[in-house]
Amino acid sequence: MSDLQRAQEIMAAAMATKAADDPEIGSLKRVLKLLDKTAKSNRTYGSNNPVAQKFSQQLFEEISTHLSNYTKLTVLVQRSALVCRDQIVYQPESDGGSESIAFKLYSDGVREVALSQGMTQEELSYFLDSLWGNNEPGAEDDDIVTRLWSKNLSTVTLVTAEEVAKASGGHEGFLVLDAGMSSESTLRELLDRERARTKSRESSTAAGAASAGAEGSRRLFKSNLIGYEVTDEEIATLAKEIDAETKRDATLYVLDMATAILASEKSSVLLTKLLGLWGSVVDSLLAQGRWTILENVLGVLHDTGAVRPDLSDEHKAQLTALFNGLGQPERLKAIESYLNRTAGADTEGLSTILLMMKPDAIQGICGLMAVLESPAHQAIVADTLLTLAKDHPESLLRGLSDRRPIYVRNLIAILVKLNNPRFLESIEKLVRYPDAQVRKEVIRAMSVFRPNGNGAKLVTFATDADESVRVAAFKLLMSGQYTAPFSLWSPIVSSEEFMERSLSERRLIYHAVRATCGDEAIPHWSQLFTEWHFANRKKKEELALLAAEAMGKLGTPAAVAALELGQKKGAAGVRQACAMALTHINKHRGKPPIAAAS
Repeated sequence: MSDLQRAQEIMAAAMATKAADDPEIGSLKRVLKLLDKTAKSNRTYGSNNPVAQKFSQQLFEEISTHLSNYTKLTVLVQRSALVCRDQIVYQPESDGGSESIAFKLYSDGVREVALSQGMTQEELSYFLDSLWGNNEPGAEDDDIVTRLWSKNLSTVTLVTAEEVAKASGGHEGFLVLDAGMSSESTLRELLDRERARTKSRESSTAAGAASAGAEGSRRLFKSNLIGYEVTDEEIATLAKEIDAETKRDATLYVLDMATAILASEKSSVLLTKLLGLWGSVVDSLLAQGRWTILENVLGVLHDTGAVRPDLSDEHKAQLTALFNGLGQPERLKAIESYLNRTAGADTEGLSTILLMMKPDAIQGICGLMAVLESPAHQAIVADTLLTLAKDHPESLLRGLSDRRPIYVRNLIAILVKLNNPRFLESIEKLVRYPDAQVRKEVIRAMSVFRPNGNGAKLVTFATDADESVRVAAFKLLMSGQYTAPFSLWSPIVSSEEFMERSLSERRLIYHAVRATCGDEAIPHWSQLFTEWHFANRKKKEELALLAAEAMGKLGTPAAVAALELGQKKGAAGVRQACAMALTHINKHRGKPPIAAAS
């Protein structure tokens, strides 16, 4: 192992230990990570979006806490990272692309940013607007430095590449560090010290002008470049940066170059060719499941009109066609293939891509949800459809006729969340759907869209093949919010099949009858008290006992009269049940009687 490699490993370990032990560095990393999220949400959804406002509020609270503890927040800006005291405190993920905060600041000529104590929420909003531009007229072509200086924010201080270059004799990379200069020093402090030293040298030059001739001759043979000694630790750091640069994703390099060409190319022919390539880029990123990179790419393309107001109508039409074609069937098929074949697939950014698709893609997105194997992936697509299909629900309603039960249940769940009562007509057609879970979802939808009124549709579930479906319907009918004529119940409670149901289910049915029919059911129940039973005697006697219990809950004058008759003429068990029901009614007579459905 070479000395350089050993130094690199030692330096990396020392830096990692220092970062872990330094609470200020930890706090700074949290702030910058949240800043990155906030900037992305503001750029994607707009600063007035509730999600973006939530992130902005969290960021303000985090920055305020940091500044109250450490007074100042200062970071050096590198091309692909932000650094504080030799520690990388922000570095975009491999999929960050050219739209990371570090790259954006660096490309706009910012070399150091410092936030001071006392920053208000309004100043933070100005700072966020400046990172990605704002809607002020005439400010479309301004860079970050111009936008921030125009606001004259007292709590935001910048060091620009131009300042560094001036202080370094025209070479930004050759700013001289004083001997023994600590890494704790900020770039602003270095510049101030260099200016003071330059001013001192100018004074000395003016005083010694007499001897300048001979000295000038000797300087003709000396280099004008200013250098400084590089320590082993700095070599190790440089080696680490070079290694990271060589491992950087080649795709990002290509996209960076294409973005730079898009921003600067003047040839109309070359721009036409370049814009023609972006469709292939979209296809490739979709096939690889690189949603966050694709999100950044689409963000760049979306902002092209503002960056390049000189684009021709032909070029604008190319961009429009690209966005209109995001939901093409083959692209949705690529999303499906990646998600279904990739174990533990990363889905960050997927919902944003789907939300960028046009309404004509809703049918295809429904098809995507139907074929995805993972419930988590189905949920992502369902959340997307909740937004996209709000004003275009036709595809959801057509999908209810599909024979895939999981897909149909997802569609019903979306329609229920959209909360439009007119959807109930289509959902009610599924009362005989083969899957029991779908039928239970239909009952849930009925309870949402029709929480009271006519319960005839719910009564049809009384003959459902699945007991859990029947019970769900009975419990809803027992709420007392629905009405149904006894003529609908009579074939059910009079059938031989009714006798074979469990005692608990028969009790539920009688109470559902009581809640929906009221006194209409009393003649049928009264008959159970006095008729003689030659077959199924035990079960029919159970029905009489259940009828007495139901009428005791009903408590109307007609119910009292029927119970008194049963107490006189019924069998022993029936008389006892009727007496208990009458006792219950008398006990609660001081309270308002239970309302009977009319």
